[in-house]
Amino acid sequence: MVARKELRSSIVQEEKLPDVCSVKIELGDVSGIVADSLLFCFEIIKPGNSLRNAELRIKKIPFVLFCNKCKIETTNTFGIRMCDACKEFDTKIVSGTEMIITEIELK
Repeated sequence: MVARKELRSSIVQEEKLPDVCSVKIELGDVSGIVADSLLFCFEIIKPGNSLRNAELRIKKIPFVLFCNKCKIETTNTFGIRMCDACKEFDTKIVSGTEMIITEIELK
């Protein structure tokens, strides 16, 4: 653990990276990543590097399906690939499984 911390600190000092103000992430409802856990981990890695004053901003993205049979988009909170309208499984995931870093704001 100490070796990782020293390595991280030396890389940041060596590179002289600018301070980060914020990191914005789009997080899908069924991405498999728990937003609170991600926030907790972000707080742990902040001290001693360019993230020390940064804020993690998470935008939740709903799970959305497109049904190839009835040609509509539906959503559900369980991540089940069944169309809520016609109950068919011939669907395509439109959103809700992603984790995307959309912006890193620097000082």
